[in-house]
Amino acid sequence: MNIILLGPPGAGKGTQARILVKAFDMVQLSTGDMLREAKNSGTQMGERVAGVMARGDLVTDDIVIGLIREKLTESSGSRFIFDGFPRTLAQADALGSLLHDVGATLNAVIEMRVDDDALVRRITARSTCTNCGEVYNDDTKPQPYNGKCINCGGTEFTRRADDNADSLRQRLMEYYKKTSPIIGYYFAKGLLNPVNGLGEIEVVHSEIIHVLDQ
Repeated sequence: MNIILLGPPGAGKGTQARILVKAFDMVQLSTGDMLREAKNSGTQMGERVAGVMARGDLVTDDIVIGLIREKLTESSGSRFIFDGFPRTLAQADALGSLLHDVGATLNAVIEMRVDDDALVRRITARSTCTNCGEVYNDDTKPQPYNGKCINCGGTEFTRRADDNADSLRQRLMEYYKKTSPIIGYYFAKGLLNPVNGLGEIEVVHSEIIHVLDQ
């Protein structure tokens, strides 16, 4: 089974992807993670990525698709989660062609829908363990009173500089401008499955499992 997780910044795609990886031995393909890994890999593709990033240029679609092709080939037979990719219609078409080329199928697209104002409130309260990436929230999941991460025991926490209301609204605008056509694209293919992205983590996970069971 191969799935796409769609949703705006802060909707919880990464959190749900990590849960699915542990529960079903799936492979999470996050564009950011793949680029960072490739940059330090020393491979031909890695050198290309490093050059682009060193120049401050945007990474092109063909580079991202190339990295995904490598992952699909390396882990042939695995089940994949595409986390935050594709972001444009061109990327959606390219991913469809790539999956066809390697004999794979896209089974479901899960759209994590959110209320924008509620999302902004949630993200501006967010902090992260610098050691393991465990996410905390001042309102719903505050940092432990003893100052130690519940997951790894780390004692350092950070907040993203762009986790402020103005920056988040700009990021949301960019997401909707680019991604709205993709939502229609996958709806027309009968693959789109919306879930409430602002529910409790366990509830959202249950909704996703319900989609996958179908």
